[in-house]
This record gives sequence, structure tokens and C-alpha cells, in this order.
Amino acid sequence: MLAFDGVDVSYGNTPILRDIEFAIEEGETVGIMGRNGVGKTTLMKTIIGLLTPDAGTIRYDGEDVTALSADRRARLGIGYIPQGRDVFPDLTVEQNIQMGLSISDHKSENLVDDVYEYFPRLDERRSQKAGTMSGGEQQMLAIGRALAGNPDLLLLDEPSEGIQPSIVQDITDDIASINEEFGVTVLFVEQNLQVIRRLSERCYVVDGGRIEAELDATDLEDAEAVADYLAV
Repeated sequence: MLAFDGVDVSYGNTPILRDIEFAIEEGETVGIMGRNGVGKTTLMKTIIGLLTPDAGTIRYDGEDVTALSADRRARLGIGYIPQGRDVFPDLTVEQNIQMGLSISDHKSENLVDDVYEYFPRLDERRSQKAGTMSGGEQQMLAIGRALAGNPDLLLLDEPSEGIQPSIVQDITDDIASINEEFGVTVLFVEQNLQVIRRLSERCYVVDGGRIEAELDATDLEDAEAVADYLAV
């Protein structure tokens, strides 16, 4: 579904990602992990099209999308939930979800009903402004807004960040269910070891702007080894 081939990305004259190569198959849930500042968010922004590679090729569903804009990639079926969620704080829950519906080439009003059925807490708060909600509720809204766009691939950058521990498990379960019930392929960046181990079928480790390792389900069971990759 998604493949990077020799991708380099820079901020100005500063190289951030170097020779990135990986592939995500349809239906997988794959994690990206690593210490702070190693290029994980840059990778996610490159996937959705907010950053343009200096070299290499990005393919989505067999199509070369390297030169496509972020809005065009979204219309092809890539949903993106950035770090910090980035909901529209002055818009209501319902207006936020309608914004998600508006970007898709495969949109359907039935998807909005599906979102409210899946997240009854959002249904209860349709008229509430997003900026007045808790971090966990905003994350639900961000996920719901992305789902309203009917994505085939869902990108999540640090989905547990800023959310109280009692809600993290709920968000983690929601993401797993979206993969299983909606058939959405999931690629996520995460620092929380428990979330990584709960969600990932396999995981790529980023360090120094490169993919340094790929961990399978057995590797991820070794909590001590996985923690080493997250150590500062």
C-alpha cells in the first residue's frame, strides 16, 4: 500500500531523513519508534505531502505520489492525525467532522453516522466547541474527523501524547478496532512502550534520520530491548 524507496528529506540545507526505505502492506498496523528528534514526525509529514523529498520515490497503492500535494494525497485515501491532534478549536465537534468529510473523493454522509456510532462521546457533544474538550476527547475527534474522509491508510503521530493514562488504553483500543473493523491500514509514531506493544504487528526503528531496525512481534515482546530504542 505504501512504499518508500531511497527517500531523502531536508529542512533547508540540513538533512533530516536519509535513504529511507520501507513498505507497508494493506491491512497492517505498523509502528514507527525512536528517540526524540530522530526524524519520526518528518517522516509522517513526508508521507502525507507536507514535505517534499530531495531524492527518492514514494508510492501509494502502486502510484507514484512523490510530487503530489498533501490535499491530493488525502483525496487518494490517506488520513493524517498530526502530533497534538490539531482540531479546529473554535468549531464544534460536528463542524470538525464535516471538515473531514469535505476532503475525501470517497465521501459519504453514512460515514458521519458511523463516526458517531463508533464514538458515542462525540455524538453527545456535537454542538460543543472542540477547544473546550479534554485531550482524550480531542484525540477521538481527530480520529473521527479522519475517518469521515474514508481513508484506506491512517497516519497517527504520537496518538497517546498529552492524554491522561486512564484514557490512553481507550484510544489504543479504538485504533486497533479501526484496523480490524473498518479494514484501515494504520501507520503510527509512538513513544509509549505499552501502546507500541499493544498495536504493532511490526515496528520500524528510526535513529539519526535512518531506519536502523525492523522489529517483529517476537522482538516487541522483549520490553527491555524495545525500551533501549526509546532511551534518550
